[in-house]
Amino acid sequence: MAKKQITKLFAAMVLAGVASHSFAADTIKIGIAGARTGPVTQYGDMQVAGAEMAVEQINAKGGVNGKMLEAKVYDDACDPKQAVAVANKIVNDGVKFVVGHLCSSSTQPASDIYEDEGIIMITPAATAPEITARGYKLVFRTIGLDSAQGPAAGNYIADHVKPKTVAVLHDKQQYGEGIATAVKKTLEDKGVKVAVFEGVNAGDKDFAAIISKLKQANVDFVYYGGYHPELGLILRQAKEKGLNAKFMGPEGVGNDSISQIAQGASEGLLVTLPQAFDQLPENKALADAFQAKKQDPTGPFVFPAYSAVEVIAKAIEQTKSEDTDKVAKAIHEGTFKTPMGDLSFDEKGDLKNFKFVIYEWHFGKPKTEANPQ
Repeated sequence: MAKKQITKLFAAMVLAGVASHSFAADTIKIGIAGARTGPVTQYGDMQVAGAEMAVEQINAKGGVNGKMLEAKVYDDACDPKQAVAVANKIVNDGVKFVVGHLCSSSTQPASDIYEDEGIIMITPAATAPEITARGYKLVFRTIGLDSAQGPAAGNYIADHVKPKTVAVLHDKQQYGEGIATAVKKTLEDKGVKVAVFEGVNAGDKDFAAIISKLKQANVDFVYYGGYHPELGLILRQAKEKGLNAKFMGPEGVGNDSISQIAQGASEGLLVTLPQAFDQLPENKALADAFQAKKQDPTGPFVFPAYSAVEVIAKAIEQTKSEDTDKVAKAIHEGTFKTPMGDLSFDEKGDLKNFKFVIYEWHFGKPKTEANPQ
């Protein structure tokens, strides 16, 4: 009698396991991995807002191949070690599609794991060329590369700003130093001498020493490769110490927080950013949907994150499969209509024809496109 009860119990447990497994398989999990804590949390918020909105709107239209998408958010704090831990958790959670990571230094080690484990990753934010330079088949991005962003900035400085003495600073990180080096090379190729090329430490608060060095060199233009927390302080302290120079930075500084840190010293800052997709007439309804949720659609990673989810969903729909090799092949070969326009990818997983736009930052007012470009 006891043996029969055990057998029945075991059978019930097996059936329950099958039922729960089939229930779990009724959704397609989309991992959203990036900074939910730490100094660049604002960028993680943009990524999550964009990706979750895409999941919500795709589900409202019936999902993908009869299944709902399920967003699962993971925090790597833009720390490479934490990113590896997150990537391993994503593997263990059975997630096969990832939108992320955010910082290049976190994205690269995480992408090694995804490629090995058969997980598709589309980063809407990481711009370091090395991420897609390794011949991986499952790694993509919906943003441009520093190898394009750097020359866009360098050419604009040389051709339109025409400063007398230039300094190029960076935060000694993969992203910041990489783009600063690309800017320096572009400037030198155009005959513009870089008088100071130097790194500062991410997380530092006092930049008196480097500002003093810039003043001694009579620098009238500073390019900074890195993120807004450090540049905001540099801008404020430079103004306080009487350094009369124009500043420029990459999309990693294009955040309203830089205005909060630098205050009026942020006025006139030049920034390379993705196009303002929220301003396109065809995206008005989507921009309104973000605003209805009290979310800002103007952040540089909002639309790239939304579009990353759309690309994944459409490729799954086309292949009628969640096999990541088949889905990745469809992404490589296809063209996908998104709020960023029609997106297609090269053999490395990078977007074809992505263009960075140069904006001028204004304190207390919306940014404007810099002219001429």
